Amino acid sequence: MNFILIAVIVLGGIALIAALVLFVCSKRFAVYEDPRISQVNELLPGANCGGCGFAGCGGMADALVKGADAGSLEGLNCPVGGSAVMSQVADLLGMTIATGEPKVAVVRCNGNCDNRPRVSVYDGLRSCAAMNACSTGETGCGYGCLGCGDCVNACQFGAISINPETLLPEVDEDKCTACGACTKACPRGLIELRKKGVKGRRVFVSCMNKDKGAVSMKACKVSCIGCGKCVRECKFEAITLGQNLSYIDADKCRLCRKCVEACPTHAIRAVNFPAPKPQETPAAENNPTRKEAQA
Repeated sequence: MNFILIAVIVLGGIALIAALVLFVCSKRFAVYEDPRISQVNELLPGANCGGCGFAGCGGMADALVKGADAGSLEGLNCPVGGSAVMSQVADLLGMTIATGEPKVAVVRCNGNCDNRPRVSVYDGLRSCAAMNACSTGETGCGYGCLGCGDCVNACQFGAISINPETLLPEVDEDKCTACGACTKACPRGLIELRKKGVKGRRVFVSCMNKDKGAVSMKACKVSCIGCGKCVRECKFEAITLGQNLSYIDADKCRLCRKCVEACPTHAIRAVNFPAPKPQETPAAENNPTRKEAQA
């Protein structure tokens, strides 16, 4: 009986000492967390997409609190929550934040099956990254869309789908949050985040082919040939030409669409503009010939 009592006392003493050591360590090495971080994290959408540039919404919340302490939230933005969420965060932290224009993902490739015919068959892992690593794809263009859908798999919001007829990705503007996951997933950098524009209207070069004109035209009928006609046509200096490829600066573009008309290969796309009204041709009786007029 004495042995049992001694064992209980010893074990109780060890447990008491261990509890005391744990208590001291918890106080000594305690990590303080600003309560505002959890409050900001609750306001964020919780998508953990990484579009803000941080590892999930928790990292974004920590960066926002640190930015508020430093006196500026410049450069910090949640693309999923948008201006509504960022305004709530700014109010919570007692800051003001400049809301930027909304953006949307655009696919800079118009090489569908008619414009960019298949010249080979790829028999391997159906992944854009894998196909790009081992070949130029199934067409003669080494810059165009591979059509395997890596961008579709990367999108957490179901905003991208592959058109079964064109085999090109299409973006649903209503679902796109401009998180940037698709831009990172595309091995050829064909997807770009651009300003959504007034009424969703945008003008951009739907091509990334950097080959010279004759070579690019053999691969795709609607590729940019680097002729520079769009550059000369633009009065706002919104278009630059480099590496045989034109690029339209969304900040300078005034959506006049003169570059669209000037492009000989129709490589420049104008999105969400109203269809041009058909020009009415005057009737023959209303346009008398010269002889009839003289008579």
